[in-house]
Amino acid sequence: MSFNDIKKDNEYKCLIDGEWVFSKTKKTININSPTDNSLIGKIQALDKSEIDNIFEIAKKSQISWYETPVKKRSEILNKVADLILENKELISNLLVKEVTKNKSLAINEIERTVYLIKATAKEGLNLKEEKIKADKFYKSKKKAFIKRIPHGVVLGISPFNYPINLIWSKIAPALISGNSIVIKPSTQGTISVIYTLELFLQAGIPKGVINLITCNTKEIGDYLIKNKNIDMIAFTGSTSIGKRISNLVMKPLLMELGGKDSAIILEDTDLDLAVRECVNGCFSYSGQRCTAIKRIILINSIGYEFMQKFTSEVNKLTFGNPEENNFITPLINQEAVKNIELLVNNAIKNQATKLTNGSKINNLMTPIILDHVNKKCRIYYEEQFGPVAVIIRANNEQEAIDIVNDSDYGLEACIFTKNKKRAFEIAKKLNVGTVQINGKSERSPDNFPFTCLKDSGLGTQGIKYSIEAMTRIKSNVLNQ
Repeated sequence: MSFNDIKKDNEYKCLIDGEWVFSKTKKTININSPTDNSLIGKIQALDKSEIDNIFEIAKKSQISWYETPVKKRSEILNKVADLILENKELISNLLVKEVTKNKSLAINEIERTVYLIKATAKEGLNLKEEKIKADKFYKSKKKAFIKRIPHGVVLGISPFNYPINLIWSKIAPALISGNSIVIKPSTQGTISVIYTLELFLQAGIPKGVINLITCNTKEIGDYLIKNKNIDMIAFTGSTSIGKRISNLVMKPLLMELGGKDSAIILEDTDLDLAVRECVNGCFSYSGQRCTAIKRIILINSIGYEFMQKFTSEVNKLTFGNPEENNFITPLINQEAVKNIELLVNNAIKNQATKLTNGSKINNLMTPIILDHVNKKCRIYYEEQFGPVAVIIRANNEQEAIDIVNDSDYGLEACIFTKNKKRAFEIAKKLNVGTVQINGKSERSPDNFPFTCLKDSGLGTQGIKYSIEAMTRIKSNVLNQ
């Protein structure tokens, strides 16, 4: 498989109208390894005129793409999925370098993405026209012919932590439903995405249907999202940026933002199960996930036993370079490290107890457990994006429920108990999009609905639901 067109030396090009090109600005953005700060590559820094041109191209290409039979669209998506799977070793190695994801997690992300693309390609074939007759109030024989049609041009913006999965969870549903798409990946992770886009060209995607923007978003981010040719925005990222987008534009939005997912550990739980799931939920990919367990709410009566087991398991976690497949790997940048340090120091200042050393070497932070976190601590409310387990004690079930709901976020929550009926009764009272029973909070499976509430976002994702979000209902009414 040839990737010769995507770069020259160590400078990666941008995909515009089916061609890999350099920016006319001749400006680039460095992508450095979070592990050792070595240069991985350079990407293009497009200017406003180039961005305008990209959206003009996307607008024109969308018309013919929508006229392409959905079966053909599905075939192209299936072909690119196969090509991504064939090249998973290459792409996973890039993920290890770019976002410090260990090899096991990188492979998992790619294989999961392949499934997502194929399942979306299949689900898109179910986009059928619906007929509805007028109700009895009307004397006439009105009939409505209802179908879902694409919005037009979708702008897809994704974060660093799942560069492949979270951009393709936007690309696949947008394209199967007849939209064209312009993507803006996180700078850290862009090179991995570029390789999958070259595979998409080789799979036969027509020119202009998908285009790539790489730019300095701090300088022209607002200009980007306000482009007149954008018909819908799908965004995954921070709550602050998500709110900014929603304040700047009045267009259909699909957003997955921050989270403060809680795990309630009840007194009748299987402690070994709860400990295992909480360790993975808190520390997988060093906690750099919106669906990571950010608060463990522990009923006091089992507090001692749980903490003994939990601390013991956390102390067994390996940490170091992702190339060595360590469980805890360096955080994405120094800003992330500093934010964790501020939150941890604030918690200790406000009577939280630090149970592990939590040492630091450059971007690498070893696991931290903070026990007895209270409302005075910023980390009680604020999202941490790092390897920190926050333990909050509760006297009873109702107090635990109140703590979960005492949050600006509403992504997921977990309940650990042997009593399923009790779990479902508690789940009804939790103001979140998804409740996991006897399992950690997580984004997958991708065919399940994934609803974001409050400051955690807008809308529902998932294969079927993302297709629905990236289409709109159009009714043609026949009067007879």
